Amino acid sequence: MELGIVETSSRLMTDFLQKCGGYAVVDGGFATELERHGADLNDPLWSAKCVISSPHLVRKVHLDYLHAGANIIITASYQGFVAKGLSEEEAELLLRRSVEIGCEAREIYYDKCTTKGSSDYIESGNIPRRPVLVAASIGSYGACLADGSEYSGKYGHAVSLKTLKDFHRGRLQILAKSGADLIAFETIPNKLEAKAYAELLEEEEINIPAWFSFNSKDGINVVSGDSILECASIADSCKRVVAVGINCTPPRFIHGLVLSIQKATSKPVVIYPNSGETYNAELKQWVKSSGVVVDEDFVSYIGTALIDMFARCGDPTSVMQVFNKVMKRDVSAWTVAFGAMAIIEPQRVSRTGLAIFRAMKDIYCIAPQAVHYGCMVDLLGRAGCLPDTQKCSVAAYTAERLTELDPERIGIHVLLSNIYGCCEGQATPKEERSPQNA
Repeated sequence: MELGIVETSSRLMTDFLQKCGGYAVVDGGFATELERHGADLNDPLWSAKCVISSPHLVRKVHLDYLHAGANIIITASYQGFVAKGLSEEEAELLLRRSVEIGCEAREIYYDKCTTKGSSDYIESGNIPRRPVLVAASIGSYGACLADGSEYSGKYGHAVSLKTLKDFHRGRLQILAKSGADLIAFETIPNKLEAKAYAELLEEEEINIPAWFSFNSKDGINVVSGDSILECASIADSCKRVVAVGINCTPPRFIHGLVLSIQKATSKPVVIYPNSGETYNAELKQWVKSSGVVVDEDFVSYIGTALIDMFARCGDPTSVMQVFNKVMKRDVSAWTVAFGAMAIIEPQRVSRTGLAIFRAMKDIYCIAPQAVHYGCMVDLLGRAGCLPDTQKCSVAAYTAERLTELDPERIGIHVLLSNIYGCCEGQATPKEERSPQNA
């Protein structure tokens, strides 16, 4: 029986990710969206408050994320309900209700997709629903104290392993039988709490899978100072844990933390960082981090992906806004920016593209590579900036530069031979027509 439960838990996540195409999209900031819809979350229960006062808003936020493409929605149970002074029976009902709302949102979403008859969801008369899981959120001991200590992990010597297990046991038992697809242990600040969760999962023989998600403020350790490697190893040792990851952490630290986690486990990695701000426990608000420009968290690989997305959407204004916001532009960012300029309204943006090209060398001291010259020729050609009388001279200059950059690539000479063949009545360089180069 024990082995069967573990195998089923592991298979659920494996099958789910396969159906999603190898990766799944987790929803985003829940409290932020609730506040955007007018909710006042200055309360010890934080976002869980809305399960009591505004369940329709909780459902709406879930639906918004589903319509935006989320495969996993996380319930509004992170804070728990003990801080409100509710009875055990009332707290249990609200925990179950948080999961019910998530499941209701999923069914409403599926019904709307079926009614619309979208080809994304209906094939050959069947309805292969886009996979969606409801994850029951369990916040750390510090989160339930509502004093921000989940962002420090400093619980004091009086809080032991037994203290943590006793504190979380009841909530885990309730949520495991609430209809959720998995348990999301979020914002774990230290290895002691990770160990408590792992032992509880085994002791209670929880029959649905779980993920462990830690938070960090330095990119090396979790917020308490414990090694992320040690914490990930605890998660890896628990067979009921099917994914390990990072949440509520500045984006600039994510890449390094993922690499560290992958040294400790081969389980899937779950990632949902914050916006690079710092939580103020007294104000119960996220505020700009002291000494850190928030835009520094706009890391290059996120910016590169967004540039490519906006280019495909034909939005040159957004392309340049994102490009200008990327603080540390690597070769990939420059390359995608050039490609974007060539795709979107080339006549309008050719001057901008040329300015970026020149800035690489003149301002940022980055030597343009073959792909950058290729992008510029493509951009200027699309924009009609290369009359037929100039094409061959531009091609000759390009050939000279490309040959210097990559003299072994024969395809360059073949391509230029074709270009010269299209230049009617114009002289073609002998070196491009010679047998050894053609």
